[in-house]
This record gives sequence, C-alpha cells and structure tokens, in this order.
Amino acid sequence: MIYFQIFWAFFLPGILGYGGGPASIPLIENEVVDRYGWLTVHEFSEVLALGNTLPGPIATKMAGYIGFEQAGILGALVATFATVAPSLILMIALLSLLMKYKESPRVKRMTTYVRPVIAVLLGIMTYDFLFSSYKEIGWLQTLVIGLISFVLMEKVKVHPAYVIAGALVYGAIFLG
Repeated sequence: MIYFQIFWAFFLPGILGYGGGPASIPLIENEVVDRYGWLTVHEFSEVLALGNTLPGPIATKMAGYIGFEQAGILGALVATFATVAPSLILMIALLSLLMKYKESPRVKRMTTYVRPVIAVLLGIMTYDFLFSSYKEIGWLQTLVIGLISFVLMEKVKVHPAYVIAGALVYGAIFLG
C-alpha cells in the first residue's frame, strides 16, 4: 500500500503541476505534509532547500529523497518514476497534437489563465515557510536572511544554490 501512496503522492502533482517545479512543489507539499503526514512543514522546507542546492529538476530530487525515507530504495524509484511519468505519458501521447496547435490563440490563452493559480500556490507555500521560520528562529532572523537572500539573488545575481548553501552554513554556525 505504501508504494501506491508514494506513487500517487508524486504522480498527482506531476499531472496538475503545470509549469514545472515551481508549480508542483506546493502540490507535493500538500501530499507529503498535509495528506500523508510524512514530513512536517519544517522538514519539507529543509528537503526543498537541500534539493535546490543540487543540480537537476527539484521535484525528482525531492521525490527520490522522500520516497527513500518512506520505503527505501524501491520507494525512491517509485517516487521518482511517478514524478516523471505524467510528462513522459503526455509527451508520448500528445506531442504531435501540441506541435500542431502550439501557435493557437486558445492554447496560449489557456496557459495564461493558469498563471494566477500557480502564483497563489507559491504564495501559500511562501507564507507557510515564513511562518515556520518565524516559529523556529524568530522574525528578525527570518527577515534578515530573507532580505540578504533577495539582494544577493536579484541585485548581485548570485546563483540561488550558493545563497542556499550560505544560509545552510549560517544556520549551522549561528543557529545550531
């Protein structure tokens, strides 16, 4: 039963997470934190941070880790396959259809209407992470780390992996 739950927990966000990682991460969080209770919000944010420091698609890395934690190597394989299965199935089944109508105004409009939903999902996840950080380290640390991260990524153009790694080092030294 655990393998079916793992498969479904990552297959469903793969189907509904139009737009890749940013859109599917809140859906994965809903499944593994809220629905199955495999991780807390804090643990999920740590897995997300760690996954962001590694190269490659974030959802597959998170799926592999969470699947392994729940059911070992087979759980990791099931979760990783479930993450890529929707894209694989859709690519094989619909590639010719999508290529035929990719310039259609209806298709373009449809993707435009999905964006606000993705923005709301990301906003909810951001709120959850901020509230979790506030509870763990307080408003001052959360605000300072958030502002420094924003400046480094948006103004100085430092790669997010380096900012996340720096935050991990900071946390290990000063907040541990």
